[in-house]
Amino acid sequence: MIEIFPTAVPADIEELAERAAFVRKFSNLFHIDADDGILTPIVCWPYTAKGEFGTVDLSTANGLEVEVHLMVHDPREIGRAFARAGARAVFGHVETFRDVEDARETLNSWKAAGAREAGFAVLFDTPLETLDPFIPLCDFLCFMSSPRIGAQGAQFDPRVIERIRATKKKYPTLQLEVDIGVSEKTIAELARAGVTRFAAGSSIAKAADPKIAYENLKTIAENALE
Repeated sequence: MIEIFPTAVPADIEELAERAAFVRKFSNLFHIDADDGILTPIVCWPYTAKGEFGTVDLSTANGLEVEVHLMVHDPREIGRAFARAGARAVFGHVETFRDVEDARETLNSWKAAGAREAGFAVLFDTPLETLDPFIPLCDFLCFMSSPRIGAQGAQFDPRVIERIRATKKKYPTLQLEVDIGVSEKTIAELARAGVTRFAAGSSIAKAADPKIAYENLKTIAENALE
């Protein structure tokens, strides 16, 4: 099943509410980036300063299936906070865990706190072979399709396609996601490579009609699988 998650990088709780209201008009799926100013160059909600986060409240996103992308250097506690707040899915960067056991304990803690899905994101330049011991721990894996992370509008790098194909061939049952550069130009090839969930930012938010843009992305991806 194809899932398109419109994205938000909210500066504060007010912007989170605005983005949730925007997405709710055409989708029940919602992707939130949380940036700590350490792993990425920006700080956004619920972080109040570099590496410091405040109250995590997802009540303004009621009715939406929320996935949270933890673009942070220390994901365990912030992930637990999002899970307790009602996030369906929580995922952190595989590069931020000390080792496999740290990753196992962290993902288990997110599920114990209420997340239905726990996963990993992987940076564009991280060698795929480093993922092997982590794959059995996760429900899904999200590929970053640009070396630049932390803000919407980064340039899609087509070399990610081969990374996705190789991973899907090795782990055919693993659910794959992609973040950055999802558009009507890229989504068909991504779907054929094995991606079934997509975090889409600018291609929806900057469209003349976001609802039509959202529906077109889903249709193109579904048609690519026929």
